[in-house]
Amino acid sequence: MSFTIVDLWSHMGMGARLITGTMLLMAAVCLVLACERAYVLLQSNKRSLHFARQLSDQLRDGDVERAARAQLPEDGGHLGRVLSAAFRAYRSCPREDEDLTFESVARVLERHAQREVHNMRRGVGALATIASTAPFVGLLGTVLGIVSSFQMMAESGTGGLATVSAGIAEALATTALGLVVAIPALGIYNALQAFIDARAVDIAEASNELLELLARYLRNVNLPRDADVNTRGKGAAAPTHSFRPRESIAPQR
Repeated sequence: MSFTIVDLWSHMGMGARLITGTMLLMAAVCLVLACERAYVLLQSNKRSLHFARQLSDQLRDGDVERAARAQLPEDGGHLGRVLSAAFRAYRSCPREDEDLTFESVARVLERHAQREVHNMRRGVGALATIASTAPFVGLLGTVLGIVSSFQMMAESGTGGLATVSAGIAEALATTALGLVVAIPALGIYNALQAFIDARAVDIAEASNELLELLARYLRNVNLPRDADVNTRGKGAAAPTHSFRPRESIAPQR
């Protein structure tokens, strides 16, 4: 027999064909998940950058109240969803209670950050499963191929290479197919995981920056009025929102 794909398939037993079909299905699932996750994550990152640039303009003078009332993009990606939830919590809190406002916003940021990271990782675990199990599925096909070779030897009553070559080729083909599926799946998984980890750091940095800005803003707006009057009467400058965010609250990656 010639060792083409068609000839190998025609000489495979039912078990080896099931193994080969399973690995082809795993390869298709890996390809679909990789394309879907790459598209979703890149689009979310693009919208997050756009949201962050607009929010940075609103927060340039440290006015959290103005930023909370601003008309920001509704779909701001993962970063926009986290920070928009924080602004909604801020608007629902009493301004006179500085501690309550700060703690409420901090808890909302933490919850939504965890939710967004979880959503970004959706489907990535399946890639890790495929990468780790595909070689073993191929090994199972190898075992079935070796068993097929011994059966051919028993039926023919001879042990020549021509008798067992079809079974050995079947075994090697399934092993190679398992590696062909597993190696790209592992690379895609690592790439997506690194990208998601970077976006998680971006969310954490933006959340911490917003909390720092909020703390300064609440401290300034809740200063006692009499202290402010006395300070003004002595010729000192009125307290201003001196905090300046970085050039952009947007992710730098």
